[in-house]
Amino acid sequence: MSDDPNGKKLSSISAIFPAYNDGGTIASMVAAAVIACRQVTDDFEIIVVNDGSRDYTPRVLAELIGRFPELRIITHEVNRGYGGALRSGFAAAQKDWVFYTDGDAQYNPLELAHLVEALRANVDAVNGYKISRNDSIIRIVVGRVYHHFVKILFGLRIRDVDCDFRLIPRRILAEADLQSDSGAICLEMVKKIEDLGYVFAEVPVNHYPRQYGISQFFTPMRIFRSLQQLAGLYHSLVIKKTHLQKKTTG
Repeated sequence: MSDDPNGKKLSSISAIFPAYNDGGTIASMVAAAVIACRQVTDDFEIIVVNDGSRDYTPRVLAELIGRFPELRIITHEVNRGYGGALRSGFAAAQKDWVFYTDGDAQYNPLELAHLVEALRANVDAVNGYKISRNDSIIRIVVGRVYHHFVKILFGLRIRDVDCDFRLIPRRILAEADLQSDSGAICLEMVKKIEDLGYVFAEVPVNHYPRQYGISQFFTPMRIFRSLQQLAGLYHSLVIKKTHLQKKTTG
């Protein structure tokens, strides 16, 4: 937090966008992020992780880099997955706070101000939750089933683990030591942060229909990969932890 006399609450912030075939939306996301960051701090950077895009995302980013001095671009020559892209962005971040959301414009970076407003003395990080999910009925149903399943399985406290609109101190992300390469990184992130004893505030945010491209999650390979990592996370974050606790108390 910051005591800026101009009312800007954060000392500094890194805004991170994983981008995979988001050429139609990433420019507007970067422009909106610059405006959003200026509302909450005087010290910020924008990081876009181009995760092996095969559309015109690289050309758009090359144009943007000349217009926004705050923009940094990380390029993966091959696609590493959602978690791999986020981890690259987190590792590159240099500011005190990290805000991230997706590059597909289903969330509005200008709502970052709502996350910042939720920070209090007893709050360590802020998690958005979707007011209403604007996706196909299949994605909505699968998303609800997944959320309730992992919330019970992993004992999560937040209401929407699948909402990729978060504000977290960089030191907490470093402490969490994230390992996932797939979309399971969201679950790993929330579970580890909660297990470390940190407290999330929760803020309602808008979720918009996808205007460009298609979801990369609903492919057999990505679903299989996420389920593999989900099983691994359950073993490492629940079973092993329970076993260690029993040994300690026994």
